[in-house]
Amino acid sequence: MAVLLVESLNLEVAPADIAPNAPLYGEGLGLDSIDILEVALEVSRKYGFQLRSDDERNQQIFSSLRSLAAHVAQNRGTS
Repeated sequence: MAVLLVESLNLEVAPADIAPNAPLYGEGLGLDSIDILEVALEVSRKYGFQLRSDDERNQQIFSSLRSLAAHVAQNRGTS
């Protein structure tokens, strides 16, 4: 999942340097809403399910790399 973030957003950080529990927004990785949208589109393309903008769990899903990876693992291949 870290590789997906780095490649889809052209981040200048190595995937191994992204702490699993660090926040993706703000002070952690520093992503903004446009970055999160790009990640959601890439997850949809690669894993076959959509992350919807109106999902009330988005704040939790995108809270860290670990939570995003867990959500993808739970939902991949389902539509």
